[in-house]
Amino acid sequence: MPAMGGGEMTTEAAELEESLLPAAARSGAGDNSSKTRGKWEKTYLDVLGVCCSAEVALVERLLAPLDGVRAVSVVVASRTVIVEHDPAAASQSQIVKALNQAGLEASVRAYGRSGGGVAVGRWPSPYVLASGALLLASLPAPLLPPLRWLALAAACAGAPPMLLRGFAAARRLSLDINVLMLVAVAGAAALGDFAEAGAIVFLFTAAEWLETLACARASAGMSSLMSMVPPTAVLAETGEVVSVRDLAVGAVVAVKAGEVVPVDGVVVDGQSEVDESSLTGESFPVPKQLASEVWAGTINLDGYIAVRTTALAENSTVAKMERLVEAAQNSRSKTQRLIDSCAKYYTPAVVVLGASVVLVSLLLGAQDMKRWFRLALVLLVSACPCALVLSTPVATFCALLRAAQMGVLVKGGDILESLGEIRVAAFDKTGTITKGEFRVDGFHVVGAKVELGQLLYWVSSIESKSSHPMAAALVEYARSRSIQPQPKPENVTEFHIYPGEGVYGEMSGRHIYIGNTRIMARSSNHSVPEMDDQSGASVGYVICDGDLVGTFSLSDECRTGAAEAIRELRSMGIKSVMLTGDSRASATRAQEQLGGVLEELHADLLPEDKVRLVGELKSRSGPTLMVGDGMNDAPALAAADVGVAMGLHGSAAAMETSHATLMSGDVLRVPAAVALGRRARRTIAANVAASVAAKAAVVALALAWRPVLWAAVLADVGTCLLVVLHSMTLLVAEGEEQPWRRRRRRRSGGEEAEACRATARSLALRSSLLAGASSAASAGPRDEESKGCGCCRKQSKSPPEHSVVIDVPASPAAAKSRSPEQEEATIRPATEKGKVAGCCGGGKPRCVSMVPPPTAIRDLDLAAAKNVNTACCNKTTNECGSPHQGKKGGCRDATCCSSGRDGISVLE
Repeated sequence: MPAMGGGEMTTEAAELEESLLPAAARSGAGDNSSKTRGKWEKTYLDVLGVCCSAEVALVERLLAPLDGVRAVSVVVASRTVIVEHDPAAASQSQIVKALNQAGLEASVRAYGRSGGGVAVGRWPSPYVLASGALLLASLPAPLLPPLRWLALAAACAGAPPMLLRGFAAARRLSLDINVLMLVAVAGAAALGDFAEAGAIVFLFTAAEWLETLACARASAGMSSLMSMVPPTAVLAETGEVVSVRDLAVGAVVAVKAGEVVPVDGVVVDGQSEVDESSLTGESFPVPKQLASEVWAGTINLDGYIAVRTTALAENSTVAKMERLVEAAQNSRSKTQRLIDSCAKYYTPAVVVLGASVVLVSLLLGAQDMKRWFRLALVLLVSACPCALVLSTPVATFCALLRAAQMGVLVKGGDILESLGEIRVAAFDKTGTITKGEFRVDGFHVVGAKVELGQLLYWVSSIESKSSHPMAAALVEYARSRSIQPQPKPENVTEFHIYPGEGVYGEMSGRHIYIGNTRIMARSSNHSVPEMDDQSGASVGYVICDGDLVGTFSLSDECRTGAAEAIRELRSMGIKSVMLTGDSRASATRAQEQLGGVLEELHADLLPEDKVRLVGELKSRSGPTLMVGDGMNDAPALAAADVGVAMGLHGSAAAMETSHATLMSGDVLRVPAAVALGRRARRTIAANVAASVAAKAAVVALALAWRPVLWAAVLADVGTCLLVVLHSMTLLVAEGEEQPWRRRRRRRSGGEEAEACRATARSLALRSSLLAGASSAASAGPRDEESKGCGCCRKQSKSPPEHSVVIDVPASPAAAKSRSPEQEEATIRPATEKGKVAGCCGGGKPRCVSMVPPPTAIRDLDLAAAKNVNTACCNKTTNECGSPHQGKKGGCRDATCCSSGRDGISVLE
């Protein structure tokens, strides 16, 4: 059994964060695209001139000599430069000026830009347009020879940006693609091939613009992720608008409907529904009421809430996400490091080969020297490995962004590649496979040494200092029994947590241990009583001054979707095992709830036992994934090839030591992350193969005495563009419709003809409500309903023309009595306004909610869902109600609203 308590070790977690993140990424959140830490400021710049890793060295050499610049990081995939500097010694304008003198087209990123990280225009630059127009005008040159000079003018018109970057690189002894292209243009012009020189410049500049545009689209999501939190907040008491960086812990801020929550905190007034999809990837709203936790960057949908701040802006969940994302962007995977190492030798080798071709041909007095020079130029153009170098970082960047959109934070390219290699998945039980929402099944006094009320007071006071879900259940149980006095954690002295065992505390001079059988040995009590453990409940013991004075049992249910996630992993050839510190009976009960999908069960484990078993799985079966949520899981998460922590509700130690973090409790994200890792590996392999094949084809054509210079340039820059576009396919979920096709269908009006569908996951999440709703319906009409109180989301108008109405009978018995024709009618188009039975129209009013019968589920297109809401009807007025504002009487029923919110919608 896991320990009866687990704590958040703030100091240790901070130390772990400092050790895990690179120095460039350790900074708090700020405004104006800057992050201040003492006198150091972090500035983000969009630099369009960075097209491959060759420019990274140039940027570093340009900025390193500036006084006050401490660190420079370049993210090639998003064309972002991150500079940590002292603003008094090196201002933002000085940094931008130094980069722009080299023609790198740098600009400071404006705070809160959501349109993309790269500030690129929709249309090409004047250089590209002028070069293209002149080259087009020179096409009749075979008929009118003077027009050939227009081709040379085209080369000159588009060359200025290349000249600036090329000269800046040459001054610093750096050989990049701009230098190579300038040599190729000069060589073509010297040979009299003006059309080829103009074609080289136009193709290079146009492809570079297209590549920048694609990178801007790819980085748009990451840019919005980094600017989710508003820069200001409104104090609830005074209405004063203040910077979020000036908010202290304990300050109360007001958040109105439609506003973004500015801080991490706890609701102290009001109630609402909050969209947490920006953090968790979950699309359905989450209800918030008194004492509910909210996080910065989430959106308050339909009510007013006052939030007491629990963390400074630089320590919020979003700020941690930003640091993790930044660290992941700056990290390089094993494949990328290998390619960069090869590219470092490839370019000089090919340049030497091109020069040798010219020298040898001159020494040997070869015929047709013009063709030999052309061959050397083709080799020189092929010396730039831009496409090969971009093949990994762009794919990694897009995959990391897709993972963040799914609610999975992956801490780097290495982790992403490791996800694609996983062969074994190990799961913790409590809080991972199960919900971590315990209920106390029994609490008993042993002997007559202490009364039940006193025992509950001791236990609740000590467990109030723990963050383990079992501790929360015990405290809540004590409060529900109205014990006197109420729990007082401040009266607990010498509190201590024993991972995998339990907790210890002193109260009124008494030495009290609470935990599993191991805690009894620690307390010098070795008499374990026999208890009925056949139900699979977790059994705990209370020892006071060496005597067993109480026992209790707790139970937990498996998460919705856990069995499906494990089955998906099995279909991918991944073995799943359970590693838990809970009892064997509790682990077996969880296995039964999952339908026996786990292949191995390991119970009664200490943290060091989990580490040992993870090592055995790695050596026996291959790369291993570990999923856990508690402080007890942190060592095993660090030991696995990929450790995945259950983020928002998990312990800080687990989140910091893991390699990836699930920002929600949806275990189905695990197989999705593994599938994304495999897709990323396939994409990188295809990019590398295409890059090498293009270079090989051009060189082979040249060696076959067909050296075509413009084809070499097209192969180089064209492959770069194809690599970027192919990598961007990772931004779309596998099987999801491509954005360009979706836009075309919208323009053609095809989307309007689609009806609303419910997702399989939404049905699964809501299926547990059917039994409760059926029993409530069979018990008779609710009092609130008889008074005409609406309970569900308001619908301002009748169902749209192309919508679907799902009618569900009030009880399973009614479902059995329905005829086939009636079941076929459970899903039907709503085409006549006000005449849809069961939704604010003609016929008998009823709720269109809950889970449809199996025939209805089978007929749904489960892959095309959009949102989940419910429209219920008011029995007396036939009007749709609101989840938070009762109709015709102002009453409100939280239970009904909860059931209604989790139903199936009637939407466009």
